[in-house]
Amino acid sequence: MSREISVIKRAITTDGSVRVVFCDSTAIVRRACGIHNTAKTATAVLGRCLTAASMMGSLLKDEGDSLTLRVDGDGPAGTVVCVSDYKGNVRGYMDEPKVELPPNAAGKLDVGGAVGKGQLYVIRDLGLKEPYVGASPLVSGEIGDDVTNYYAVSEQTPTVCALGVRVGTDNVCFAAGGYLLQLMPGADESVIDVIEKNVGGIKSVSSLIADGVTGEEIIGRLLSGIPFEMFDEFDIGYVCPCARERYLTALASLRQSDLDELVRAGEPVETGCMFCGKKYVFEIDEILAERANGKKEGEENE
Repeated sequence: MSREISVIKRAITTDGSVRVVFCDSTAIVRRACGIHNTAKTATAVLGRCLTAASMMGSLLKDEGDSLTLRVDGDGPAGTVVCVSDYKGNVRGYMDEPKVELPPNAAGKLDVGGAVGKGQLYVIRDLGLKEPYVGASPLVSGEIGDDVTNYYAVSEQTPTVCALGVRVGTDNVCFAAGGYLLQLMPGADESVIDVIEKNVGGIKSVSSLIADGVTGEEIIGRLLSGIPFEMFDEFDIGYVCPCARERYLTALASLRQSDLDELVRAGEPVETGCMFCGKKYVFEIDEILAERANGKKEGEENE
């Protein structure tokens, strides 16, 4: 039975040479796909991206940090954007949530065909003047392979990223998750050999989750034969921090010509959040008052 709350579990080998981040993202993916009303193939695409972003975000150091995973492929899914905070809470959207393709040659949901070729971007906002932006080409469009390649190409960190999403005949996700396994500098060759054997012999992560295998057991299989310690576990969710006030501020900050056009139209302005689907409606007078208030505050601060 799937969890009602998603979870991240992390472990490190006793000698510090390997770390593993495991994520059961079933509840997150189910929530996201309910918001965006995704088709089955789209559920797999968005779910894998959300899972990857969550795990990558959980490696950030500070509370105010965030990570954006952007997949720009030329396939019918279009662009996928997922944003995670340092705890692994995540949100996301895709251009074409209705994309559906026949199963691939292996009889699985054709994520690679939906994503296509293109680029993967990782943007880390660490509270500095400019965010750090890394990029690498999509090698398969399956997301897991692409994240693995990103770490090798852009960050020179040997990594295995495995992701999976299972969708039932009722079009509801019943198992989703993944793991990041990374070699730390100085990892011994013998450890690498054991890891390669373990990874090669493990079932797909979504099938393990669907079978009720726990995160600790999955990590144990990945690190079989190597002493390790579980060092933390925390619940995560699909979290969107959007607020009406933010949209009002943005509308009040429009160029004067754009604002004049809204005034001439004389209609209430409706905006919507691409991540959670919330709608916000603003009267023109409210926008003008906010703009005037902003100018007044700016003058007082001079």
